[in-house]
Amino acid sequence: MRERKKIKTRQAIRRAALRLFAEQGYEATPVDRIAAAADVSTSTVFRYFPAKEDIVLTDEYDVLMAEAIRERPPDEPPAVSLRHAVVGLLGPAAGAEREELLVRLALVRQVPALRTRMSGGLADNGVLLGEVLAERSGRAPDDFEVRVVVGAVLGALREAVFHCLERRLAQPTASATDEAGKTGAAAERAAGSAGKRGTRTPRNGTDARDGDEMAAAIDRALDLLTRGLPL
Repeated sequence: MRERKKIKTRQAIRRAALRLFAEQGYEATPVDRIAAAADVSTSTVFRYFPAKEDIVLTDEYDVLMAEAIRERPPDEPPAVSLRHAVVGLLGPAAGAEREELLVRLALVRQVPALRTRMSGGLADNGVLLGEVLAERSGRAPDDFEVRVVVGAVLGALREAVFHCLERRLAQPTASATDEAGKTGAAAERAAGSAGKRGTRTPRNGTDARDGDEMAAAIDRALDLLTRGLPL
């Protein structure tokens, strides 16, 4: 019960923050306003998220991905297991959770402070991924080759995500203002529906196509690693 309450509080804070970011912009939204919108104290926000950037950047996806990789056949190549895990998080079955994730990734692409903090967060992600890949390969988590593979995988994931977001922002049919508006509208929808597990209907803005394109780009990036970077 206590753990479920914690998760519910984290989700309420994130939904309130995404809604306010869509209405007012990331930089113009202070933490105390997020706390008021989520009906919690400012200290509670900081207890769950040490910095405002963490509201966008931290989540439970790393643990879910690790679990998905562990469920794959033990003799399967790591990149193949990763591809299946990513599709599970970004595929059509992910519903509202996928839309929220896409909105957050778009914020990371647009806000310099989030990109800077994301670089530091990749190190934490690498620890968990390294542990999972070490288990599968029978190596130690701090093994040199494990660390190199983790670094390559994280870099490939980051570039694939940013590639898709940059393409969306550069589309000639939509101005930067239009794209920001679409992202904001999607943030409002994601904030309002993140807790509804039954939601499966694609929406405008960051819609099913965004997730499908991103999953395809990630699949292509990991395939490049599998084939030994054939440039």
